[in-house]
Amino acid sequence: MGQRHKAREHALQGLYMYEVSKSTVDNIIEFEWLDGEIAEDEEKFAVQLIQGVIKEIERIDTIITDYSKNWKFERIAIIDKSILRLAIYEMLFIKDIPAIVTINECIDLGKTFGGENSGQFINGILDAVKKQELREG
Repeated sequence: MGQRHKAREHALQGLYMYEVSKSTVDNIIEFEWLDGEIAEDEEKFAVQLIQGVIKEIERIDTIITDYSKNWKFERIAIIDKSILRLAIYEMLFIKDIPAIVTINECIDLGKTFGGENSGQFINGILDAVKKQELREG
C-alpha cells in the first residue's frame, strides 16, 4: 500500500472525527488517536488534506449537494461524505494528482470503509464532478 493511500486513510479518519466529534483541526492533526507511528510523508499529505478540506468545506459541500441528485446532503452517510470531501478537495486543489487516480483511490476507500453501495455512489458523484467542475475550472 502506497504512502499516499495510507495518508488518505488517515485523512479520512480525521475528517470523520471532525464531523462526528467536532474535534478541532489542531487536535486531529496531532494524530494521537492513531495506533502506532505515522511516516513523515504520510503525515504531511494527511495534514494537507485535512486542513484543506476543512478550509474549503463550504464550497466542497455545495458541490456535493449539487451533484448528489435524489439524495439530501444530510442523509449522506458521514463516511461517504468524508470521502467525497477528501476527493473533491484533492481534485480541485492538488493539481499534480490526476483526477482519475483520486477517484480510484476514493472508490477503494468507499469499498473499504463505507457501506455496500458506497463505491458506486462515490464513483457517480466524483465522475460527474470531474466532467463538469474540472472542465469549468
